[in-house]
Amino acid sequence: MPAFAIYRLPYEQSCHLVMQKEGEPEELSSVGMLNSRDGFVVAPFAVDRQHPVLLLQPDVTESFLPERLIDGSVDTQLICKVEEILADCQGRARAKGGSFTHYSIDFANFHAHILEGEFSKIVLARCARQQTKKHKNVLTQFVEACKRYPRMYVALVAAHRCGTWLMATPEVLLRGKEGMWTTMALAGTMTLGDEQKGFDEPPMPGHHSDDKTIMWSVKNIQEQRFVSTYIMECLEQVAGQIEEKGPYTMRAGHLVHLQSDFHFSLVDKCGIGQLLHVLYPTPAVCGLPKRAAIDFILANEFAPREYYSGFVGMLQPEGATDLFVALRCMRIDEDGYLLYAGGGLLADSDLMTEWTETESKMDTMRCLL
Repeated sequence: MPAFAIYRLPYEQSCHLVMQKEGEPEELSSVGMLNSRDGFVVAPFAVDRQHPVLLLQPDVTESFLPERLIDGSVDTQLICKVEEILADCQGRARAKGGSFTHYSIDFANFHAHILEGEFSKIVLARCARQQTKKHKNVLTQFVEACKRYPRMYVALVAAHRCGTWLMATPEVLLRGKEGMWTTMALAGTMTLGDEQKGFDEPPMPGHHSDDKTIMWSVKNIQEQRFVSTYIMECLEQVAGQIEEKGPYTMRAGHLVHLQSDFHFSLVDKCGIGQLLHVLYPTPAVCGLPKRAAIDFILANEFAPREYYSGFVGMLQPEGATDLFVALRCMRIDEDGYLLYAGGGLLADSDLMTEWTETESKMDTMRCLL
């Protein structure tokens, strides 16, 4: 069955359509198998038989302004094919929407293991189901997301194996071309108050920030430092010429985060697949120690993450690669929408504060409904 992705890179005006016209996307059993491969990647939080890494072949590629998707100026046959794929990919999702009760039980369980010293940090995610009698046009939602979130990577992905996902994510997993690469450590979250709505960092082209009074808690600073330290340790295994910049405050919609940037080159004989194997998933979406945190999340989190907190994007070893962590997501199915969000827990984390953070993150997609 055909599949497609439409994406808009941060700060860009145009969006890009990638469509596989025939057959299913290739299914890979690990991100390491992406060495020397080209295509659009859709990777889950944890790879298994039900959730493989998908590689869409770019049989059709088009670039245009997002609004052209809905104003009738894009080729009619192409839009009809996109809408046909969307209709076929909106089955019933297996994931369960969680209540505050479910979240509070998960929080108590996860937090107890931090206090016992098993984890220094662990990420707890949840999803919320929003029913609808009539779906809003998905292409219209994509266009609206592009307008609302110019700083973020916006993507709409539809394939039979993974379903239909729309996201507006601030987090780079890996970007680069011509041998020079970048990744980031993104952790810590605050909602902007009314008096801080002028904050704009990094600034949009032609803009500047008129308010930089963003004060961070010790918890948020510590959480971001955990992620930064881990990424540096990972890069030292496979990269050279590593340069770290930050942390600094960056804006993503109505939220701000702490971010550090890493610029580096790959050492000889290390492929992109090997680098992804080392980086993914980062502690920003699972925790530390990483392997133990992943196993604990898979065994204990109420709602399966599926492709939430995995990564998506174009992989082009001989061109430009742009891979982003799949955050601020919603899965669109025949019954409505499943909205996903999560947050990092530390020893001093508070239940209501963490719940409120997930609600704020879900608002990124919820406002499109």
